[in-house]
Amino acid sequence: MRLRNRVMMPPHGSAIGNLWGSEADAERNIAYWKARAEAGVAWIDGVSGHIRNRFIPGFEPTGIGAEYTGYYRLPFFVERVQQFADTMHAAGATVSAQMTMQGGVPHAPSPTLSNPVTNVVPHVLNRDEIRWFVDEYRYSAERAQQARLDGIEMHLNHDDMLEWFLSPLTNHRTDEYGGSPENRARFAVEALTAVRDVVGTRMTVGVRLNLREEVPGGYDVGGGREIAQYLESTGLIDFVHLVVGSPWGNPSYIQPHFYDPGQWAALAGEIKRSLRIPVVHTGRINGPDVAERVLADGHADVVGMARAHIADPEILVKAREGRTDDIRPCVGGNDCISRRYVEGLPFGCAVNPHAAKEIDGVRPRADVAKRLLVVGGGPAGMELAALTAEAGHDVAIWEAGDRLGGQLRIAVNAPTYDQFARYLDWQTRRLDRLGVDVRLGTSANAENVLAEQADVVAVATGATVRTPAIPGADTAANIRDVLTGAATVEGRVLVVAQDDHMPPLAVADHVSERGHQVTVVYATPGPAPLLGRYIAGGILGRLGERDVEFRFMEEVTEIAGDAVAVRNVYSGRAGKLTGFDSVVLACGGISDSALYEQLRERREQVHVLGDAYAPRRLVFATRQAYALAQLI
Repeated sequence: MRLRNRVMMPPHGSAIGNLWGSEADAERNIAYWKARAEAGVAWIDGVSGHIRNRFIPGFEPTGIGAEYTGYYRLPFFVERVQQFADTMHAAGATVSAQMTMQGGVPHAPSPTLSNPVTNVVPHVLNRDEIRWFVDEYRYSAERAQQARLDGIEMHLNHDDMLEWFLSPLTNHRTDEYGGSPENRARFAVEALTAVRDVVGTRMTVGVRLNLREEVPGGYDVGGGREIAQYLESTGLIDFVHLVVGSPWGNPSYIQPHFYDPGQWAALAGEIKRSLRIPVVHTGRINGPDVAERVLADGHADVVGMARAHIADPEILVKAREGRTDDIRPCVGGNDCISRRYVEGLPFGCAVNPHAAKEIDGVRPRADVAKRLLVVGGGPAGMELAALTAEAGHDVAIWEAGDRLGGQLRIAVNAPTYDQFARYLDWQTRRLDRLGVDVRLGTSANAENVLAEQADVVAVATGATVRTPAIPGADTAANIRDVLTGAATVEGRVLVVAQDDHMPPLAVADHVSERGHQVTVVYATPGPAPLLGRYIAGGILGRLGERDVEFRFMEEVTEIAGDAVAVRNVYSGRAGKLTGFDSVVLACGGISDSALYEQLRERREQVHVLGDAYAPRRLVFATRQAYALAQLI
């Protein structure tokens, strides 16, 4: 493959639009990738291709990646992927597909678990079943070639069945597929041989490989180097795509904002220096400056950038034109994947509500410009103001505080939230560039809003602190005051967690980083049930390193001095926790919708959005703003 630059987009389209669904689903998926290809991405590794699975009649595979038929066996695979590939080729990009078979659903080399948080014991493959899968890789390669793809990437990472064979942690076989590194690689080599027999030199073939495994007993960077060198020596592969992380741990393979940009590039460079073939590296490469540094330092020949392109499809255009301040930053919150796979919600990017809506095209300018007053300059209000100003409306924001950003401006005080601060600064520049009339220190009431005589009023007044009805709660500090420094904590700190996402963990991170011993009390069976496995490991790892203690299934019933009374939510058994110097409430917010309720009875064209309607996260605020902007 001849690439026009050194940027590849690794697979992530399954969350954005189902290429294998209806025609409308496929068109949405293709439109997403097309927008990025037209902006300059050289290599679209955008076809996530599960091969056919095999099991006895009646067996039901479970878990992410548990496929039955496999995508390459779909009757419309060739037609659908030809449509995808032809569109990307017309935009100047090359296209490859992955070949994936998740390990443990149900297949594995031995009855050994790959991680400590999954306890489903797999089925051990026999030689006949291995040969069956090799044939399936061969068949899938034939279909990939028919579909006019440029390349194939074999998936040897992130709990893939082939990784389970490569790994000394999970491969305890005593036959020719186990033991030495060469034997553990035998299945992968047989599959690659089958693929190469089909495609010859007409297609690029490579592997995506964990440069190390994250669980004790797996291979380290030296082991990753040995595997990469051995696969190169076979002459079967043209590139190695090196990544880090697991599907569940610290780090996950989709690294959130707790890690430095390009944090593992130097490890990829260690392996690259031992190879002759090109190396791709993906791993929180979230901007053109990071990408240039990875390449300039010789750590990779090509960089993979997924979430950066979700946040801003024109990132390469803006970089090429020197407009890096205009690039919408990815905040690394991972709602892009967690919404889909944890909450069952449609795909959504926290900072780019247009992502996955490329099929709708660019929003046209308004036929008639309206005067819009947005009350509240938090994330929802800022996004609505920007979108409507871009459509040609005359927009003003009234913000009672001295800065825009709402509660997100408070959250940026937590450790590792610098990307959220960058996003707010970007939004502020965007509003200024659009000429939005931003009035800080301006409190709104029904009378002065009505006197403004705007055509449309949007109330985005956010939420107030929620103090639960716990005796003694009024003596505790709240998360907002702790993060801003308005309240100080001393000694041992107990955090009352009544929030299903990040805030209780973020304030525990903030306080423990300052040297305090922290205990977090949850009424749920585990921490942050909406956080998701692609982000939870990062923050839990940080807190574990500082010996933050967790107590689960306990509801705080009273706060009295240095003691906190608790009740097991299932058994009802009462208990007492003692020895605490400070208590912090991380209990969410309550919608501040009073202004909206007053206005809606006195005028038309008044709307409510964001936390003023129901307290949620950044991604909810921006998506609500996008939906409302479509109606104005």
